[in-house]
Amino acid sequence: MIKAIFYSKNEQYFGFKISGHAEYGCCGKDVVCAGVSALVINTVNSIEEFTSDSVVTEECEDGLVRFKIIGEVSSESKLLLKALRLGLCSIYEEYGDKYIQIFFREVSHV
Repeated sequence: MIKAIFYSKNEQYFGFKISGHAEYGCCGKDVVCAGVSALVINTVNSIEEFTSDSVVTEECEDGLVRFKIIGEVSSESKLLLKALRLGLCSIYEEYGDKYIQIFFREVSHV
């Protein structure tokens, strides 16, 4: 199962952690994993390419991705993180919590 956690401060997203594998289909044919991977990779690449936000990204081969914006979050990054949430929630609505779970964590300090 894929677990996605969005981190926010003052109700504003600044990062996320995605881990696990959906195991919806066999390797190379898992549409849930492919969809989540495409959304996450595009979000990270878009924030790095189209904003001047300072970011920290950790990617591991086992399906773990940690992403955090350091400092002020630009309006572009805010929109891109909301778009990631929308995409992941759409996958959740289509395939259910057997394959993906999404959590939201409000933190008091970054």
